[in-house]
Amino acid sequence: MTTRRTGPDAERVTGQVAGLLLAAGGGRRLGGRPKALLTHRGRPLVEHAVRALRAGGCERVHVVLGARADDVRARAELPDCVLVDNPDWERGMGSSLRAGLASLAGTEARAVLVLLVDQPGIGPQAVARVLAAYAARETGYPRDARSAREGQEARNSLVSATYAGVRGHPVLFGAAHWAGVAAAATGDRGARAYLKEHADAVALVECGDVAEAYDIDTEEDLSRLG
Repeated sequence: MTTRRTGPDAERVTGQVAGLLLAAGGGRRLGGRPKALLTHRGRPLVEHAVRALRAGGCERVHVVLGARADDVRARAELPDCVLVDNPDWERGMGSSLRAGLASLAGTEARAVLVLLVDQPGIGPQAVARVLAAYAARETGYPRDARSAREGQEARNSLVSATYAGVRGHPVLFGAAHWAGVAAAATGDRGARAYLKEHADAVALVECGDVAEAYDIDTEEDLSRLG
């Protein structure tokens, strides 16, 4: 029998998770308005997504920029974020995911939690819930066993939010999966194919009661922004 722990152990484990925000899209169906710069509650959408990651428990946040990256830097307040340029952003979300994962090389991160800039209905509660599920997996066995297993367990983790049972974001990848995710990320599919292939290993966390997983893709969707 194992024991789920909270407190310092869980905080230490989640501190090893970097937040990765994919914010490079050019908003083709929005008349070429980059999604990162859409206004929500008076500020660029990218700021809200970064705050959701931080408030949910990700201390380190990498933000992948693409369309009008210089304007995003000039207009958005993104203190202490690692800003990653994706020169291939027009090739789709997969290229941004690859750029973001590459930016984590050499860091102390054992896992990464991925969020999309165009899903403002997903906030800190969903981020925290996915992180809590990850922490429970990594601290849910006796202390004397953790020292031998913890590093490998953390790197092997796969956790995904679900909405009425349908997998969505945030999604968390242990570092052992990064190379595979990057290899499979093509076009706008991101990690979808990789997660499908490894479905049996993914811990699913229902978040439909605390978040809404809609996208801001079309002119009609803009009505969801405040």
